[in-house]
Amino acid sequence: MNSSQYILIVASSGRMLAQAAKSAGLKPLVVDLFADIDTQGYATEFRKISSLAEQHLTPAIHYFTDRYAVSQIIYGSGFEYYPESLYYLNSCLTLLGNSPDTFVKLHNQPEFFSLLNSLNIAHPDVIFNAPDVADNWLVKPMQGQGGRGIHRFNKNTIESNVYWQKYQAGTQHSVLFLANGQVMQVLGFNTQWAVGLSETEEFIFSGIVNNGELPDEHKALVISWLDKIVPLFALKGLNSLDFILSDNKCYVLEINPRPSASMQLYDGDLIAGHIKASQGKLSPYNFVENSYKGYRIVYASEEVLIPDGFLWPKWCMDLPEPGTLIQTGQPICSIIVHQNEPVLVSCLQHLAETLIQSILENESIQVKTFRRQK
Repeated sequence: MNSSQYILIVASSGRMLAQAAKSAGLKPLVVDLFADIDTQGYATEFRKISSLAEQHLTPAIHYFTDRYAVSQIIYGSGFEYYPESLYYLNSCLTLLGNSPDTFVKLHNQPEFFSLLNSLNIAHPDVIFNAPDVADNWLVKPMQGQGGRGIHRFNKNTIESNVYWQKYQAGTQHSVLFLANGQVMQVLGFNTQWAVGLSETEEFIFSGIVNNGELPDEHKALVISWLDKIVPLFALKGLNSLDFILSDNKCYVLEINPRPSASMQLYDGDLIAGHIKASQGKLSPYNFVENSYKGYRIVYASEEVLIPDGFLWPKWCMDLPEPGTLIQTGQPICSIIVHQNEPVLVSCLQHLAETLIQSILENESIQVKTFRRQK
């Protein structure tokens, strides 16, 4: 890998990948929906677009390919809603990570769960026609991300482009891994959790910590599942698998066929690993995990206007520009905490509450000052 090469990052939010790419000595060119302050700092140059739809991507991609000697693209979150855009990107440059065909195949829910059944891999019950009774069923979008659109089944509501999954109580986990299309290497097991933002949005991804606290037999079981899944789908690059542990049993929920938020919890040059694995090269990834990290998304509990001159704590990232209006239920920023002991969810919750209070207080002071000046 040429450490001075340009790399194109395309995602709904590109900060994580841009930061990792710059740390690896690359020159990230970023296309995303937010152009957060820190994203701009990591990017050699950036373009903000309104969606990842092909018509919005095209001018930004042409802008960079006309000006820079860039030949590779790393894609991140957001293409769950625009899989056709991956085919467009793949026609422009070398697409690193999973191919568009693999990405689409993994989001073909009937095929995915049928293959899990054939491999004898446990998952919560799923059906593709509305159940007769609303008995603990969840409605899930066929293409979804971060828990958006998941809600409890109401037989009086007509749904389209969804499937139904039996609600499974338990603790939520994920495993981050690198794959080269045939074999894989586990980087770490994590614990994650969701937050309820409303009656219809109660399973929104909220955060993740790298202290999974899973028994070895469960880790071994999940690894055996990955050994079957990776060659079947020809998975490449950084991926993660979400699962639930309930009553001493594991159940697969989904595979995220792209770099996930959990990559921020691990030290090391994972971007280089992602690029090499995408090219079929899986090098041993050796690290000593002697610290703990936690990641949390801070959602707005009410409408928030980011004040001018607000001093963000050092543990905040994905920072919106001053004057940005954040709607209720939308993300304000992210928090990452690095400790020498296991990161507790309560610690991240406290930091999030403290941050929101500080923003609201500064917003109130700014509004009062503006009124006095008038």
